[in-house]
Amino acid sequence: MMNISFSAIIAAASIICSSLSTAQQPILSPRDSVEVRIAGKRIFIDYGRPSMRGRKIFGGLRPFNQWWRTGANEATSFKTEADLVLGDSLIPKGEYTLYTLPSETQWKIMINKQTGQWGTVYNPEYDLVRLPLKKRTLKEPVEKLTIELAKTNTTSGVLKIMWETTEVWIDFKVKTNNKQNSH
Repeated sequence: MMNISFSAIIAAASIICSSLSTAQQPILSPRDSVEVRIAGKRIFIDYGRPSMRGRKIFGGLRPFNQWWRTGANEATSFKTEADLVLGDSLIPKGEYTLYTLPSETQWKIMINKQTGQWGTVYNPEYDLVRLPLKKRTLKEPVEKLTIELAKTNTTSGVLKIMWETTEVWIDFKVKTNNKQNSH
């Protein structure tokens, strides 16, 4: 005969109920990722996708002129298998963290060498570069933060960030070895 205490039954029921209620909670900022292959090299971004949910985002939830993790929760990671020319700066192949600096007029993107940290940890001394982004106002709002990587030709592409009624972007090129073979 099994001897189970009343407190053990209550503890087990509590764990089961807790698990069920946690399982029913929606994930407010699910992780997502985008990637593109250019010149045979993979470029990849992993980020949290928060939603507007009726909130004013830029100039509200995300104040202007303060750095932003460019997503939610864990820091937004950026990996490239190739050396890139982003804007006019060289980004060596490797793993980085993306941050942005939203403003009413001119956004900047920061490619940061620190990786693996929570999104609210930002150390500007690890910035590899800070580059200006092109910006436009969208006619229709984008409910969920969306990051895109798109190929524009055989050696170049564009990184876009869209949320609320803002779209910002920067062009990039995969640095290729153009040495001629000599005989």
